[in-house]
Amino acid sequence: MINKDFITFDEATTLVKKEMDKTLLTAPFIIRKYMEHLKASRGKYIRALSLLACAENQEGLIHPNAIKFGAAIEILHLATLVHDDVIDNADMRRGVVTLQKKYGKKTAVICGDYLMCVALKLAASIEGKEDYLDFELPDYMSRVCVGELSQHIHNGNLDLSFYEYLKIISGKTAALFEASFYAGAIVCEDDTPDIKKYKRLGHYIGMIFQLTDDCIDFESDERKAKKPVQSDFEQGVITLPLIHTFTHMLSFKEKAKTGLISRKDINEAVLKTGGLAFTHSVSRKYYSKSLNIINELQITEDKRIKLTAILDRASHVL
Repeated sequence: MINKDFITFDEATTLVKKEMDKTLLTAPFIIRKYMEHLKASRGKYIRALSLLACAENQEGLIHPNAIKFGAAIEILHLATLVHDDVIDNADMRRGVVTLQKKYGKKTAVICGDYLMCVALKLAASIEGKEDYLDFELPDYMSRVCVGELSQHIHNGNLDLSFYEYLKIISGKTAALFEASFYAGAIVCEDDTPDIKKYKRLGHYIGMIFQLTDDCIDFESDERKAKKPVQSDFEQGVITLPLIHTFTHMLSFKEKAKTGLISRKDINEAVLKTGGLAFTHSVSRKYYSKSLNIINELQITEDKRIKLTAILDRASHVL
């Protein structure tokens, strides 16, 4: 049981992890071994940590209702990763064999669906849920799905525009970050304008996270990333470094449409056109907007430090 008294950030972090473990490991017997496998590939809890940071009050304490919200969002994120691995036919995730690789795609899809249901159930079980009716987790789930579908529809579309790309990542990545910041804010804040600022902050940080991740595909290796790199284009995923390159090298885009380009050609073209530098510059604009919001909020210095650390973390995903 979660103590009804307010708790510290560290206590809340521990309780979110325990809530998530309990949810995974008490699943129906038929699905439990798959949940146990997923438990080994959990991430860094950046969304839950964001939620808890936003939920801190002026005394640096957190209402226990934030625990189930944090666990629900992390489970939802895990569900999206399970589905992503099926779509990408990925073998590894965070250094662990993916569910779809070990047990098959059908099993993985069903497990991902189960996790989404569990996330909704967990969020709905929160005490005093009538106080949080404005927080519609299903709406955020649908935005993630629409973003993923939009990316799939544009798979291999070398004419994808800058603004179409931003719309895609606004759904598939930024929506869940926005949900995290929003959930934390409504647990802590009564002031509607401030809650809107938290939502905007979550959106911006989510955009930064994806922009940085897109650069990692060019800048990192599999050992550091703990997932496949140098593979977005091969999977048909068109990211901002390539969009910028295609915009400034039309002849290269036409050659790419013939399929007669290698990974080396892509890397050289992105380097030549400054595709990575441009992507980082877009990320920095979101960073500046995020920092402005953090500085506007009437919060403790410790909370400001936590939110800034999350912002910095999104800018350096690894």
